[in-house]
Amino acid sequence: MRIGSIVLVVWLVIGAIAAGQRHYFSDSDADCSNLATIAVTIVAGPLNYVGVDPKISCETPQPSK
Repeated sequence: MRIGSIVLVVWLVIGAIAAGQRHYFSDSDADCSNLATIAVTIVAGPLNYVGVDPKISCETPQPSK
């Protein structure tokens, strides 16, 4: 159980480093697409370094008039 937890933390840290290298954290526009892309990049972890470049596009619903 302990080894699995360590592997999971290292996996997520590598994903966060990949997101940082792609400058996802410096973008001041925090919309649905940017936040989802950051989350997917972190979850992808080391796969980012073998060609995976996850991007999510979404739109938040607008209030009715």
